Amino acid sequence: MDKYRMLNKKGEGTFSEVLKCQNVKDGTFWACKRMKQRYTSVDELKEIREIQALRYLSNSPYILHLHEVVYERRTGALSLIFELMDMNLLELIKLQRSYMNIERVAKFTYQILRAIEHMHKFGYFHRDIKPENILIKGDLLKLADFGSCRKINTKHPYTEYISTRWYRSPECLLTDGYYNHPMDIWGAGCVMFEMITLHPLFPGSNEIDQIDKIHDVFGTPEPLLLEKFKKLSRNIRYTFRPKKGIGLDKYMSNFNLDSVDLIKKLCTYDPDLRITANRAIKHKFFDILIKHDKEKETQKFFPAPRKSIDSNASEPIQVLMSNKNMGKKKTYKKYNSITSLSNYVKKKDAVLSNNSLSNIVEKEPVINQYNHLNLKYGNQQLNYPAKRNYLKNTALFFPKIGNNISHFQNDNGSASSGQSMLSKASNYSTGLPDIYLNNNNNNNNNNQISNFITE
Repeated sequence: MDKYRMLNKKGEGTFSEVLKCQNVKDGTFWACKRMKQRYTSVDELKEIREIQALRYLSNSPYILHLHEVVYERRTGALSLIFELMDMNLLELIKLQRSYMNIERVAKFTYQILRAIEHMHKFGYFHRDIKPENILIKGDLLKLADFGSCRKINTKHPYTEYISTRWYRSPECLLTDGYYNHPMDIWGAGCVMFEMITLHPLFPGSNEIDQIDKIHDVFGTPEPLLLEKFKKLSRNIRYTFRPKKGIGLDKYMSNFNLDSVDLIKKLCTYDPDLRITANRAIKHKFFDILIKHDKEKETQKFFPAPRKSIDSNASEPIQVLMSNKNMGKKKTYKKYNSITSLSNYVKKKDAVLSNNSLSNIVEKEPVINQYNHLNLKYGNQQLNYPAKRNYLKNTALFFPKIGNNISHFQNDNGSASSGQSMLSKASNYSTGLPDIYLNNNNNNNNNNQISNFITE
């Protein structure tokens, strides 16, 4: 561990502690997960589930990346070097003074479900989905702490009390370890509820109180479902009096209806009927991200007009014009807040008329040069149209002409006369070129959730 210098402690768990460290050589910062257990050989390291799982799962952008494994033979100490994040989700929730923006909740929930989907696809399930194990850096979220993960196809029964009680699914509470990957979906639903309401969904004080709080919300399940759980529970005998739950709709009456529907599907009592991660990320709740993306793109190319002090005018404060050929943006501020729209239009027209191509003296040699060309239609006098004031350098719109060139070429490579080239240039005198408008339309079609998302 001479390669890293330990700075400060970030947190501590039952089996490890997390410290912030710095690479001595290049000065980069990392998170060091130092295991409390001592290992006697390298072969023991190969049996650690977290290292095994992260070899397959670290290629996902929503799972914490394992940078390096450091083992000291002399002391038997093992340290895992991870990328450094800002905070965990629980810390973010505690910092909130008001409800979190629903779009941010949708973005975080989507990333959690993508991490779970990737994990289940490669045959692993986490078993301890909770806010403390979800790390955040800006708007990027990553799932961490795979020390409790297991393979989906391993033999039952599993350890009974593995996940944190508040996020433990009913099959974990009511069976002797007969649960599987749907328990991660239940945990994701509890985390989503906590992000929206800023308090846990089922804060039970013990296992009996935990299942009772679940029944307070969803009600006592059907006898057939309870009988299925009892067959998988040899040591625990339980009976529940019939109870009609309050329902999530009353718990979340003031929140987004689509979010309530998604939580109900994530926290379905029967694990066989619980929604999968792959189907959950297609839920209509995440349409809010697509809508936000469209609004963002619209504001980018078409800024909303702002009200002027003049009650008769609703006018923009500044006009941005971009020309593809010039490769630069020009900002025009032609009036102040007390100028009416009519005065602004008059001033703008006066400026445009004063900046016509005929008033540019230095371009006369170019006109003479075109007169001596042997064009397809013979020598003829070329009339130049007036142009807008944003076309300041006409040489950019005409190719350089040598002595041996006798014709122009269109964009497709075919020959055309100088008159047709000039008629193409005259299109610019009536407004922005069509190419500029088409580019805006094309950009508006790129509204994928993956934008908000960094992939």
